[in-house]
Amino acid sequence: MMLRRVTGVVAMLALALWLGGLIALGALVAPVVFSRVSMPWSADAMTVIFQRFDTVAMASAAVLLVTEAVRAVARVPFARVDHVRAGVSVLAAAAAVYEGASVSPRIATLHAEGAIRGMGSAGMELSKLHDLAELLGKTEVVLLVVVVVLQVVTSTRSLRT
Repeated sequence: MMLRRVTGVVAMLALALWLGGLIALGALVAPVVFSRVSMPWSADAMTVIFQRFDTVAMASAAVLLVTEAVRAVARVPFARVDHVRAGVSVLAAAAAVYEGASVSPRIATLHAEGAIRGMGSAGMELSKLHDLAELLGKTEVVLLVVVVVLQVVTSTRSLRT
């Protein structure tokens, strides 16, 4: 019972950091920076910000997956909802790692080489990668909201038992 609570709190903290960061960057920071700061400085700034956040997202994903692994290894009773939560956590983590280890570094490289979205072959690649990064970020948000809901469901269920 105590292990379930501790892992639940740690998981929720990781989820809060990861999900909150995604929402803050996507809904607040990026739109303001790109609307108020001229190119290429806005892209320079956001490239650094996204690269730093990728590290936060991947670390949060690792913490979330460790909490699920600890529950499994400790043989904390796993109901169907726990399996679903763990599976959705793996999907969200995979999206974060793919974005942070593959998509964002390639975007940074193209930007550093002077690519401009939509202009030339490098710009077309940059545009496609930017769209993919947005899709991955939105996908992570949806998956993480599902994980939070399932985390709350399992937490309230364990409090009743």
